[in-house]
Amino acid sequence: MIRSPLGAEPLFHLGPVPVTGSVVTTWGLIAVLSIIAILATRRLALRPTRAQAIVELLVTTIADQIRETMRAEPARFLPLIGTLLIFLSAANLISLLPGLEPPTAHIETAAALAAIVFVAVHYYGICTRGFVGYLAEFAKPSWVLLPLTLLSEFTRTFSLMIRLFGNIMSGVFVVGIVLSLAGLFVPIPLMALDLLTGLVQAYIFTVLAMVFIGSAVGTAEKS
Repeated sequence: MIRSPLGAEPLFHLGPVPVTGSVVTTWGLIAVLSIIAILATRRLALRPTRAQAIVELLVTTIADQIRETMRAEPARFLPLIGTLLIFLSAANLISLLPGLEPPTAHIETAAALAAIVFVAVHYYGICTRGFVGYLAEFAKPSWVLLPLTLLSEFTRTFSLMIRLFGNIMSGVFVVGIVLSLAGLFVPIPLMALDLLTGLVQAYIFTVLAMVFIGSAVGTAEKS
């Protein structure tokens, strides 16, 4: 039976708070990624091992993407952007494991990630321009446009959430329907396409986060 991602049943409750399967999957994914990160970086050396070389290549690639997209030095933004990209890639690909669904196929996870980006955009903007200077940017070129500028901040965050949720959810939903109708092996090409879509959506979400943050910090961070 295919369950709606908008109506996930709670597995248990923490006091009055319901905890769904996607939340448990997210917790498990965070724990696994944290352990991998600790193990991969605990013994760094001048002559890197294969694991260290892979980690360095990943970090360098993300840093280069930040530099190219944001026109800024990546050090400040690397922890957030790198975490988003790695988490989203792993979350979107977790359907490879039997019995697990991508947490990003549920709207609460996509909403939480979009909220993190929303907060990060304004945090970096205020840190770079100052509180008053950052707020003044919303009134440019005229105070008349202030309501529309403020509204656009929320609509683009909502769009970021819906884009991630819609694409991942639709892939899982289609594979689930075909699997229930056609059997085990027929949906394999669709699953391969779904995995590719997951990686692409992780990249798009992260790039949009970089664009939004780069817009907030403006020319003060241009190299």
